This record gives sequence, structure tokens and C-alpha cells, in this order.
Amino acid sequence: MTVFSHPEFDNHEKVLFGSDAESGLKAIIAIHLSARGPALGGCRFWNYGTDEEALRDVLRLSRGMTYKSALANLPYGGGKSVIIGDARKLKSEALFRAMGRLVDSLGGAYIVAEDVGISVEDLEVMARETDHVAGIPEGGVGDPSPATAYGVYHGIRAAVKHRLGRDDLNGLTVAVQGLGQVGQHLCAYLAEAGARLIVADLDQERVQRIVDAHGAKTLPAGEITFAQADVFAPCALGAIIDDASLERLQAPIVAGSANNQLSEARHGEALRNQGILYAPDYVINAGGIINIHHETKPGRPPYDKAKALERIAGIHETLLEIFSLAEREGIATSHAADRLAEQRFRAPPNQAAA
Repeated sequence: MTVFSHPEFDNHEKVLFGSDAESGLKAIIAIHLSARGPALGGCRFWNYGTDEEALRDVLRLSRGMTYKSALANLPYGGGKSVIIGDARKLKSEALFRAMGRLVDSLGGAYIVAEDVGISVEDLEVMARETDHVAGIPEGGVGDPSPATAYGVYHGIRAAVKHRLGRDDLNGLTVAVQGLGQVGQHLCAYLAEAGARLIVADLDQERVQRIVDAHGAKTLPAGEITFAQADVFAPCALGAIIDDASLERLQAPIVAGSANNQLSEARHGEALRNQGILYAPDYVINAGGIINIHHETKPGRPPYDKAKALERIAGIHETLLEIFSLAEREGIATSHAADRLAEQRFRAPPNQAAA
């Protein structure tokens, strides 16, 4: 397994491999860029098929966090971590304490938060070994998924406005793939706005919960990508847009919370060529990190939920700016977002980030 010559390496500043024989911890922490501040990003607990898959995922995710924080104008760099293994079998206090020590060994260069397979309770165990934890109730705001969903909702509104010329979602059909915490909260926002829902998840209890709550229709998890809908909202794992799925994709808009939705960078241009509007994932799913930024910290004012939500709603305007730039320049929205983010990498965040 190579690192420096890895196609996703992209000049990462640090890649730390850690293990703890007693607890079974095998983890990787990646810090992509820290020019704007400490790297902030979630920890993903996933049963990767190979170590190479885990490395690829953490490199792509940490790079995405650099772009996410830059476009949200937050004073953070990009970082991410992964724990390799089956969370259902390996989760333990010892493992999360060992992960906390691994995070702490970086001296604050990386701040860990929640991601797939990790709960707020897991983070609280890590916090027994390190102060560099975000998104826990003590001194923080807890689970960031409602905030992430709120940002995705406003991002979908922006995409609908740009692509369909509508200021509302009433009567539109949104196909939501993945009903974790973010997906479930997103369904609630969409249903309240009058959207019709089609949903899918591998967990049928989650599916039934959304059917009962919002009258959603259902499709098998392997078919929802190709649903006849106005918006396809990927809210599970990434790489959902690839050569095979592009051939059958029917929705004119792709806008969801999943990280790294494009299997390869070229698929952003492929979406544009098919007339499909793509809301770049690291822009639309930034609500959670924006909310975390508003946590109560020493020297910061108390958490103000209304202020945080107002800031998150600004994802709507950021996406409209990206869509307009892409249209003017004749480029993919993913390229337009990258261009704006890269302009901000080494520029200090302005007062709007406070």
C-alpha cells in the first residue's frame, strides 16, 4: 500500500496510522491542509474490504473537508479519520479510548467529530482521553445531523430554483437514498415543505418509520438511484455517481448529504453533459460543521441556535453562486466549487466566520 504515490494523496500534510493490540483498534487519521486552522473532520467506523480502501476513503474525505471549511468560510483545515472493522463487533470503551489517545497525539492539529458508524456517545468516550473532540453535548451542541439535514434542505431549494425555476418544493418528488440520522431529518424538512418522498435504506425499520411518518413511497436500495423524481438525494455512502449509474439516472437534480458522491472527478462534467444539476457534496452538507463551529468554547459566546441555523441557511446562496459561475464559464458545478474553494485555502477567514 503506497501513500505518497497514491492517486488521492494530493499533498496531504500528515497521514497517521495507529493501532492498539489490546482493543483491536486499527485507524488512520489524515490531515490534508491546515493553513486556515486545525483540521476538523469526522471519524468513520467502517468494515472496509482492504486497508487500501480505507486509505483511499480517508484521503478523499479529508481533502473534501478542506474544501468544505473553505467554502463555508470557517477557520479550519481539512481532516478525517477512519476506524477499520465491523462496528457491531468491535465497539468498546477501550477501543474509543485508544482512538482518543491517537487523536491527542497530534496535539490539536486534528479535531475529531461524528461520522458514519460513530455516535455522540462514542465521541464522549474519546473525550476522556483528549480535549480535541467536537460535537458532544458537554460544551457543545451534540449530534450535528439535524444541522446537516437543514443545510441539505436549503441546498435542494437552491438547486430547484436554479434548475426548475421554482421557489418552493410543493408537489415535487425527492428520492432519498439512505435513512440514517441525516436522511431521516431531511425527510421531515422535505415533507413539511410539501415534497413527495421516495425512500430506500438497507434497514427496513428505518424505511417503515419514514413511510409511517410522511407517507413516503419506497424502492429497493439498489433501485432508488434511478427513480423517476425531480431530485435524487444521496444520503448514504459515496461514489454513487459512476459510469454505470449515469446511464440510468433520471432525476434532473442530484443534491444530497453523502460525501464524495462522484466516483471520479470527471463524473461532474458527465452530469453537466447530461443536463443534470449537481450540488457539490462538500458545499451542501456543510451544515454540521457550521453548527459545530458555533459550539460554546472558551472565549466564544454561548451557543446561539438561531444564529447557527441562519448561517447554515446561507448554503442556499453559496450554491446559487456556484451554479451561476458554472453556467457562465461552461464548466461543471463541481469544478466551479473547487475553484472558489481553492481561492480561499490560504486566505484567512473573514469576520463572517465568527
